[in-house]
Amino acid sequence: MPTQPSTSRPDRPARRNLPLLLLQTRERLLARFRPVLNTYGITEQQYRVLRAIEAGGPLEPRQIGAICHISSPSLTGVLARMEAMDLVARERLAHDQRRVMVSLTPASRTMFRQMKPRIEAIYQTLENDLGPELTAGIYDTLDRFLARLAPTETQDCE
Repeated sequence: MPTQPSTSRPDRPARRNLPLLLLQTRERLLARFRPVLNTYGITEQQYRVLRAIEAGGPLEPRQIGAICHISSPSLTGVLARMEAMDLVARERLAHDQRRVMVSLTPASRTMFRQMKPRIEAIYQTLENDLGPELTAGIYDTLDRFLARLAPTETQDCE
């Protein structure tokens, strides 16, 4: 649908609601992935955590929160549930007992391997629906957008 120029009526905002458009886009994208996540009984946040640890190896909770954009209080609950589901293991560092590393379990590694082809198929369908040029352009635009809107020290993770 073509973008309509904003009207200059005093009772309407001068610009379209970019945060809302991005949220609508996120919801439409996630709707494609939710059936797979539901099949494996995990939430979107849990999948983000699994993917971050799978990509980066064992991580500290603060690193997971920053990567996955999950606030510390929320992450505490997410990790507790994931540990109860045998998806992650937490281990205190020998040299600093205050610090904890979170890693994947054999069960979550197996689950991740099983999910990977289904997730990849969704990405392939998305690229087929949008076209490779538009898909590449979206990634490029979002990377540039994020780089220019680098978070400030005062912004919250969630």
